[in-house]
Amino acid sequence: MAKQNVSEQFVDILVRAGVKRMYGVVGDSLNPVVDAIRRNRAIDWIQVRHEETAAFAAGAEAQITGSLAACAGSCGPGNLHLINGLYDAHRSMAPVLALASHIPSSEIGLGYFQETHPELLFQECSHYNEMISNPQQMPRLLQTAIQHAIGRGGVSVVTMPGDIASQPAPEKSIEHALVTSRPTVRPGDAEIDKLCRMVDEAKRVTLFCGSGTAGAHAEVMEFAERVKAPVGHALRGKEWIQYDNPYDVGMSGLLGYGAAYEATNECDLLILLGTDFPYNAFLPTDVKIVQVDVRPEHLGRRSKLDLAVWGDVRETLRCLTPRVRAKTDRKFLDRMLKKHADALEGVVKAYTRKVEKHIPIHPEYVASVLDELADEDAVFTVDTGMCNVWAARYLSPNGKRRVIGSFSHGSMANALPQAIGAQFTDRNRQVVSMSGDGGFTMLMGDFLTLVQYDLPVKVVLFNNSSLGMVELEMLVAGLPSFGTSNKNPDFAAVARACGAYGVRVEKPKQLEGALKDAFKHKGPALVDVVTDPNALSIPPKISADMVTGFALSASKIVLDGGVGRMVQMARSNLRNVPRP
Repeated sequence: MAKQNVSEQFVDILVRAGVKRMYGVVGDSLNPVVDAIRRNRAIDWIQVRHEETAAFAAGAEAQITGSLAACAGSCGPGNLHLINGLYDAHRSMAPVLALASHIPSSEIGLGYFQETHPELLFQECSHYNEMISNPQQMPRLLQTAIQHAIGRGGVSVVTMPGDIASQPAPEKSIEHALVTSRPTVRPGDAEIDKLCRMVDEAKRVTLFCGSGTAGAHAEVMEFAERVKAPVGHALRGKEWIQYDNPYDVGMSGLLGYGAAYEATNECDLLILLGTDFPYNAFLPTDVKIVQVDVRPEHLGRRSKLDLAVWGDVRETLRCLTPRVRAKTDRKFLDRMLKKHADALEGVVKAYTRKVEKHIPIHPEYVASVLDELADEDAVFTVDTGMCNVWAARYLSPNGKRRVIGSFSHGSMANALPQAIGAQFTDRNRQVVSMSGDGGFTMLMGDFLTLVQYDLPVKVVLFNNSSLGMVELEMLVAGLPSFGTSNKNPDFAAVARACGAYGVRVEKPKQLEGALKDAFKHKGPALVDVVTDPNALSIPPKISADMVTGFALSASKIVLDGGVGRMVQMARSNLRNVPRP
């Protein structure tokens, strides 16, 4: 049997860890690893056009599957391109292994062609970041990197010079059983006892949920019913907690709607469940706050806590719910449900007024029709900016759909690359990229990746020829918009020139048919929808210091507009409120 080299051993270990594919762009220092993948039938090399796309795609795959995903870049500029997508994966707690191939080991530190220092560059966006400088470090170093990525939830970076990758692997290397899943964490009895007492003593309890409630929907609903608590959510908690939720009071934050803000600020006890919600201006300062999180470093960094509980949300609630006294007073819950329904009724009018005749097309209308037509188990990838607004307001979660975006890192150009990673996990599942024209054109070259692999991703392009969220920020700051307009081509024609299906929509009556035809198409498709750049209406009481970048400091709601099918759910929930 031929002796393995380091690259072959590297690839074999990735396969043992469950990696199905590696995204990247080939290059000299990376060639030995790519060749090892070529000869290994258990893993595929996915050639993208930009390494940033590789990292975003790997991050999305990891979020969809919950398993380790991988990406790679060649020495210097190649792996440097990975960094933005790795930041996003790391902040999204997506387990990703990144290979940063390196210049020849004998030249490190001597200003060689394309020399960088990956061990410094990736330090902030990884749990583990080390270089293989000797074949004897394999496979222990790679196994350690894998366990960091999976066990801690985030990115590990392994740097490997090209000459090391070609050397023989050590003969008696130690290979141990790999960690491939994360355990649940149960809080200690002392914390459960304290939390139980706080819940029992509070008259008005509110739950505010983030992405850490994934897999805990039933437990949250059971606890909310027992203590008669309204349930609000952050954007990353929407897909996990909003559906089948008779206690829903909407979303708080910059894109917030409904009564979530009131419910979190008018309670006696606010329980933050699995959320690292960054906008502390929305969190109260005069109520008791408990935070439950599986990551202890998240506890208390957004607000002053009366109790910090280190634990998995599901396990914590399973311990807590049977021990708290059931509450019978629904006054606070019912009042918040009514406020929520009234708030949605108010803003929905702004959306429904002549929207089907409005030219340019209201982006709200596009999102609403998209929500109606998309599959029940569709995966939506959402560009940062105004597409975040439309996704937050109009996509209806149901426990089967997924919504992936750069919700923590806030990068442009994430939707198309993330759609690539999502579609590779299942070619038969509908994947829709909700792209803005600014984000789409930033990494537009990887539309060709859809064509090359015949990935049936459907790109719905919200084309308002501007950087809409930036214009909003400028407007709120009292500045004239500048540098935000885009001179765009006919994107549908570009798609057709690339070999994909493309259609341009300029009138509302064309929209439904165009989306249906695109969804029926077997391969990649792009629907270029010309939308109204002036679709936003800004509340009058807003000051220049309210928006800094994407953060909000003092306002409950910045954007006014419709909320799609959420108003139907609010009405349904309101019907359950007892009448006096």
